[in-house]
Amino acid sequence: MKQEDKIIAILLTFLLMLCLPAHPVFASEQDDFSVAAKAAISVDEETGKILYEQNSDQVLAIASTTKLLSMYIVEKEIKAGKLSWEDTVDIPDDIAELSLNSDLSNVPLYTDQTYTVKDLFHAAAIESANAATQALAIKVAGSENKFVDKMQAELKILGITDTKIVNSTGLPNEYLEDLYPGSSKKDENKMSAKDLAILTRHLLKEFPDFLTVSSIATETFAAQTDHPYEMESFNKMLADLSEEKAGVDGLKTGTTDLAGACFVGTIKHENQRIITVVLNASNHEKDEAARFKETSKLMDFSLSQWQEKTVLQAGSVIPEHANVAVENGKKLTSTVIAGEDINLWLPKDISADTVDYKVKLDNVRAPVKKNQQMGTVTATVSADKYGFLPDENSPEEVKLLSKDANPKANILVRAWRAIKEFVEK
Repeated sequence: MKQEDKIIAILLTFLLMLCLPAHPVFASEQDDFSVAAKAAISVDEETGKILYEQNSDQVLAIASTTKLLSMYIVEKEIKAGKLSWEDTVDIPDDIAELSLNSDLSNVPLYTDQTYTVKDLFHAAAIESANAATQALAIKVAGSENKFVDKMQAELKILGITDTKIVNSTGLPNEYLEDLYPGSSKKDENKMSAKDLAILTRHLLKEFPDFLTVSSIATETFAAQTDHPYEMESFNKMLADLSEEKAGVDGLKTGTTDLAGACFVGTIKHENQRIITVVLNASNHEKDEAARFKETSKLMDFSLSQWQEKTVLQAGSVIPEHANVAVENGKKLTSTVIAGEDINLWLPKDISADTVDYKVKLDNVRAPVKKNQQMGTVTATVSADKYGFLPDENSPEEVKLLSKDANPKANILVRAWRAIKEFVEK
């Protein structure tokens, strides 16, 4: 290579380095990751921050993950005092018959035995027992169809509207005799991965006790009856089961021909809990553990790609928004500070320097007291392409406070300012 060519090559390399971004590009790593499923999402339980999503708005069949909604309603009934864990539940002939269908997930139920709400709830959560879920639905609402009405009403309260809910279990309607009005034998329950995440987050935040049930790997159903039954959770990611993963303590599987293999999972890592949803895992026919393997990938990716940082401490001034104008103040401006720590989920390797602050100011007039609220501030980062679940008002607004008092200027000062402003016009 000629000397001139070497110099040109060195200069081009130098110019290329100058054009590289100052901060790591998070999107490339995100874009290289995918879940082998029709839809997936992962969410931070505490804040509703979306950590990954893939086709999460498409409404798909959800199979027995439906039971999360049914169990959520049972929990609410107990909290309201309308139901007790120790209440007994009658088993009608048709439900007893359904419970013995070997093609379906079930525990055997008998009309001459006594079962409690707790028995049937555990069966629904651990063994995904369909007949037990129906028995609970009838106990709560008087009939399966009236329970479906409650399910639909509950989803509307949660802001979830784009769904099809036709039964309490997630079974294809072809297995049921008394169909919900307007539905057909071909119908199944459908919901999006994102809406399932919203529902699951409400379940866990309102009823954290559910995790004590969903984390049970094996248990004897109805030990007090003449027909005890050994249950093993369909969630094979639990401790001592085939796909065990440390920190996983729930939640619910679901499988039908239409839905494929689905799994709503949750993992606790240090002080963070993540909710994951995987719908219709692609390789299920070849690998029965496909949904768990994809969930494990999604959990690891979410935990490794994000971290919650305090981007601004309480008492600190807001970058580029340190001072605000104060009408009639002794000082023309007042310094404003964050009223509390501003925490933000950031992609890994992204500095707090990339954070943008959006300030909303109140109509500030003197006198201003120290620590008086002057407005609010929210923090965002442009590298975050996911945002929050739609039922969250995040990112969180933090109060802006005045750092010092700013009394009202006396009448002479105010008059002089008015004259000066008039002259300068």
